Amino acid sequence: MLIVQKYGGTSVADVERMKNVAKRAVATRKKGDSVVVVVSAMAGETDRLIALAAEITDNPDSREMDMIMSSGERVSSALTALAIRDFGEKSLSFTGRQVGIETDASHTKARIKKITAERLKKALKAGYIPVVAGFQGIGPKDEVTTLGRGGSDTSAVAIAAAIGADRCEIYTDVDGVYTTDPNVVPGARKLDKISYDEMLEMASLGAKVLQTRSVEFAKKYNVPVLVRSSFNNNPGTLVTKEDKNMEKVSVAGIAYDKNQAKITVVNVPDKPGIAAELFRGLAKANINVDMIVQNISSDGKRADISFTIPKTDSQKTMKVTRKIAKKLDAEKVDLLDNISKVSIIGVGMRSHSGVASKMFDTFAAHGINIMMISTSEIKVSCVVDAMYTELAVRVLHDAFELETEAK
Repeated sequence: MLIVQKYGGTSVADVERMKNVAKRAVATRKKGDSVVVVVSAMAGETDRLIALAAEITDNPDSREMDMIMSSGERVSSALTALAIRDFGEKSLSFTGRQVGIETDASHTKARIKKITAERLKKALKAGYIPVVAGFQGIGPKDEVTTLGRGGSDTSAVAIAAAIGADRCEIYTDVDGVYTTDPNVVPGARKLDKISYDEMLEMASLGAKVLQTRSVEFAKKYNVPVLVRSSFNNNPGTLVTKEDKNMEKVSVAGIAYDKNQAKITVVNVPDKPGIAAELFRGLAKANINVDMIVQNISSDGKRADISFTIPKTDSQKTMKVTRKIAKKLDAEKVDLLDNISKVSIIGVGMRSHSGVASKMFDTFAAHGINIMMISTSEIKVSCVVDAMYTELAVRVLHDAFELETEAK
């Protein structure tokens, strides 16, 4: 088999943990499998580098930030390659550029365009264990780029797709994907298997086990992804294509996101073009809007338009929205940032009725008010007061009996 193993920052946090990574890679090689290792920067290193830049200037150039931030993964890859050599196997470290990870020109949030992987294939053929610096690539005009937070997951899955790997293993500090956050619900159950679509929803809705773009890559190129802990030998969770057994369970998991804020444009004229002008202006400012609700007044002439955005973008969004609201003849713009989004996810929702009503009934029974609702084929999301987040997750976990092993 050809396996790509990705190790996160906590897995390479110090020399001892890097040696542990090397042992795993060598053990895989000794079983007769070919293996490529992808590593993140040591835990806390990227934050340290960003803080150093902040000491120099309040407005660092994005090109220079990519040069700075990409160095953490290069250090990890070289040290891990040395550790593998020390255990008796041949190893070479590579930067994103050296393995041909070509990206667009968007510094600090680049997207992968293609991976040539020629040097990687040659190293594998020659019996080496290649160690690749994750999170980075090379943009137009040979500029170093980074892929955004969590980008090493994307690097690993994209490399697995490019070299035709049989599996991509993502090693982290948790031993798989759980029905919900075990810190909130101690009885949360580890899933043996989850579909790409379910994992994509969970990742985008607040679950931090895998980065969203890595799951998109895995689904597009049909790369099986195994999520495991680097601190034990537990079997982990397989993220794979959907099978008929997955639909037997209506809800597979619950996610929550506290990084949410709601902005309401109050009392705007209810006529064609108003919403278009508002959200066109937000899009031009590169503001990602999630849920949208419009309430019409009793006379049908005015409306309130509410939408959610990441809390970290709230001040920037308020500034932009106030300017647009003035042009739209709105009364005012309100911000509510003590909210969270709680979501239920499951491909079984397609074939099970009453899932949404059960969620709403559960909230009502525990006095949890719903501010906004968003649905798709396989998820229902509700915006609630942040103070009820943990309660909402716990009561939903109980209501859908997620602690019980699915038969």
